[in-house]
Amino acid sequence: MRLLLSISFFLLYGIAVQAQQYYIRGEVKDDNGNPLQNVKILQRTTGLIFHTGSYGTFGILSQQKHDTLLFSLDGYKPQWVYTKSDDFLKLVLKLIPATAKNIKRDKLASLTKDLARDIQKKWFTGDETYTSQLENRFVKADNFPETGMSLNIDRASYSNIRRFISQNSMVPPDAVRIEEMLNYFNLGYHQPDTSDIFHLKTTLTSCPWNQDNQLLLLNLSAQKINTDLLPSSHLVFLIDVSGSMEMANRLPLIKSAFRLLTNNLREKDTVSIVVYGGAMGIMLQPTAGNEKEKILKAIDELVAGGATPGEAGIRTAYGLAKNHFIKDGNNRVILATDGDFNVGMKTEDELDQLISQNRESGIYLTCLGVGMGNYKDSKIQTLARKGNGNFAYIDNFNEAEKVLLKEFTQTLYSVADRVFMNVKFNPAFVKEYRLIGFDNRAGDIADSLTQIEGGEIGSGFSMTAMFELVPSLRVNEAANNDTAFGNLVDIKVEYSLPGDSLRKSFSQHSKYSFTRFNDLEKCQVFSTAVVMFGSLLRSSQYIKNVEWNDVILFANASAADNDVQQKEFVGIVQKAKALYLKSKKKKNKSKDENEN
Repeated sequence: MRLLLSISFFLLYGIAVQAQQYYIRGEVKDDNGNPLQNVKILQRTTGLIFHTGSYGTFGILSQQKHDTLLFSLDGYKPQWVYTKSDDFLKLVLKLIPATAKNIKRDKLASLTKDLARDIQKKWFTGDETYTSQLENRFVKADNFPETGMSLNIDRASYSNIRRFISQNSMVPPDAVRIEEMLNYFNLGYHQPDTSDIFHLKTTLTSCPWNQDNQLLLLNLSAQKINTDLLPSSHLVFLIDVSGSMEMANRLPLIKSAFRLLTNNLREKDTVSIVVYGGAMGIMLQPTAGNEKEKILKAIDELVAGGATPGEAGIRTAYGLAKNHFIKDGNNRVILATDGDFNVGMKTEDELDQLISQNRESGIYLTCLGVGMGNYKDSKIQTLARKGNGNFAYIDNFNEAEKVLLKEFTQTLYSVADRVFMNVKFNPAFVKEYRLIGFDNRAGDIADSLTQIEGGEIGSGFSMTAMFELVPSLRVNEAANNDTAFGNLVDIKVEYSLPGDSLRKSFSQHSKYSFTRFNDLEKCQVFSTAVVMFGSLLRSSQYIKNVEWNDVILFANASAADNDVQQKEFVGIVQKAKALYLKSKKKKNKSKDENEN
């Protein structure tokens, strides 16, 4: 009996010791003593990854009193540190010299010339994380007259928002990217002159949410490629068939989408299929587009199951695209996934580097997301931008039809790469300006090595950018006297033609000319409604006077009768109004109960 009690005691003691947890705490700063947020921390004993908070601090649970951690942040030298739970760790990360090669640099969505990152860091709020979008604020035009933005045809944010609202779920603010919401509707298309790649239209009007301010709308339309002149394509379908894709709104939806795309293929096009998951490898060698039965059979046979070796799948797809590269053709990998990449830290870096390297070889990347959360949405968006491509979110069959059938040429045929728009304001007319949308990730602003680089624009695409302006006294005088004089803005668009590294550009000078809001084209009013909707979802500090009914009023008045997506938008806003007002009432009720 005594022996049994002794054994039981030691077993219980062993379990208690094993269950004991230690807490490793510390802070990370740079050479100047500034806290570094979003530093990646790899815990050696578990392989888990953590990040520092807004003030550079961290706290990690460990089963061991001593542990080893790897600290890394883009632009800084990684550092292994042996830690003790009893000590508060104070770590200083050293900058990698700006001239160092092979530094992985993330890309900014917008950048204001000469506006120091230290100033923008002050925009941070305490609860922001690495993937948080930092809303652009007002900038003084006399100090910083010049700003720029990366242009692309990404439109995933809107369909993802639609999914949340359709499921009666609140939309995560970081899932709202207003420029992508505007991209979704392809508003205000104007065919460029035959010899031009782009057509640019500027419109200055009043600001509906602030009567003292004005709105500047910039509409850029891309040349439509004659479908008879579309180059031969080699498309590599890279399809995630892991276990997480088994749900009805994932692999079955993707299979339907690729079936639609197959119907658009011509004899001179070729298709390959690579899968990763329970099965990993080439499911279909390059096959002519007119062999539709063979392609469709391969698509129909796809079954979900297994892990998610995304990095290996991408390597295989790019290798296949490179081996069957069509000179002067359209070479593109189309990645379809829920974003659940099962990769480690080192492999993730290699993946980003691989995407960037193949970008230079003329292989584009289109990403189709399904059924994912916002974190994975951010990862796939990053891959699309690094791969000189675009990103769409497929939430239903109609969206698959829109992206891969109706907007086939916009999605898959580029007319310009690395497209970047630079806007220079005249301080005589503009006191302050705020770029709406094109918000940068908080971590990218904090990292002094991040850069801005343009994106891909597809055939027949139209995008709208919008600024809120605080006018100068001179502008108010011009408006009152109904006169126009001097340039309001100077705009320069830089780009490269597909397959050509030579940079091209065109400039346009826009004189001060005011249009009353009531005299705007319907599509311009609709674009304003989209901006207001996105701003409400983000709880923007700049539209506190806007109500849900204001958005519904503008949307109803301006939605085109023959446009299904615009009519649907009105219904989405109405659903959002009911959802958010209900949530607000619950919060107020709970607050009152707590106070009583």
